Amino acid sequence: MSERKKEVVVLTGAGSIGLAIARRVGPRKHIVVADLHLENAEVSAKTLYNAGFESSSASVNISSRESILSLIKTAQEFGNITRFINAAGVSPSQASIEDILKVDLYGTAVLLEEFGKVIEKGGSGVIISSQSGHRLGVLSQEQSDLLAATPAEELLKLPFLQSGEIKDTLHAYQLSKRCNVLRVMFEAVNWGKKRARINSISPGIIITPLANDELNGLRGEEYRKMLDLCPAGRAGTPDEVAAVAELLMSERGAFISGSDFLMDGGVTASYWYGDLSPKNRK
Repeated sequence: MSERKKEVVVLTGAGSIGLAIARRVGPRKHIVVADLHLENAEVSAKTLYNAGFESSSASVNISSRESILSLIKTAQEFGNITRFINAAGVSPSQASIEDILKVDLYGTAVLLEEFGKVIEKGGSGVIISSQSGHRLGVLSQEQSDLLAATPAEELLKLPFLQSGEIKDTLHAYQLSKRCNVLRVMFEAVNWGKKRARINSISPGIIITPLANDELNGLRGEEYRKMLDLCPAGRAGTPDEVAAVAELLMSERGAFISGSDFLMDGGVTASYWYGDLSPKNRK
């Protein structure tokens, strides 16, 4: 009788949110932590190991299909991929328009395509998107369909994603995050052919080292006002995001696929209809 292969969790992006999710879904599985910077992945994998998890590290550049395929090959050496978490991305305060589109938009699309091909029957995945996608405003149906279904290698050629059409890095980020949610809906159909599920979470301000930098940086006053005026009156924590991800990736969420979960303490609600609305700030 052959030995049953280990279940593998792949995490792209070795930050606080991804790690919190991996800890929820990783017991009795092998967790592969991948990051653009191998040293970050190694530190996170060691943290998991010292907390009792079986883990390893790898480097990945999610803007490269070749790099993603290499990561998949590495992960499959440990067993069958049954869980996938993407928490990798770049910030509109720290990256160019070109890099945001290449990593957050194109890279996420490729991850969804490639992991959808190898995810095991009954497996599940979660993409960490952002509240920003919910504050983009209305796109035309044609634009939404193009973001959802255009083959990944053609995405960056779309006319409305060209440099002259994008106002600034925040606009690029919003488009990328809207694309993430639409791609998840589109790819849920393909994942479903393998009886696997994929969903996204769109967090608001979650306290991480990057968020602390933002809160104390050039846009800090804007972020603090956002938190003060939103219904929750505070930022979120990685564990709160992980609690939702755990539901989505477990049997308790077995009827949920192709969905996005906005969890931002009501910031977006306040932006459209409350104290944060541009209409109310005039």
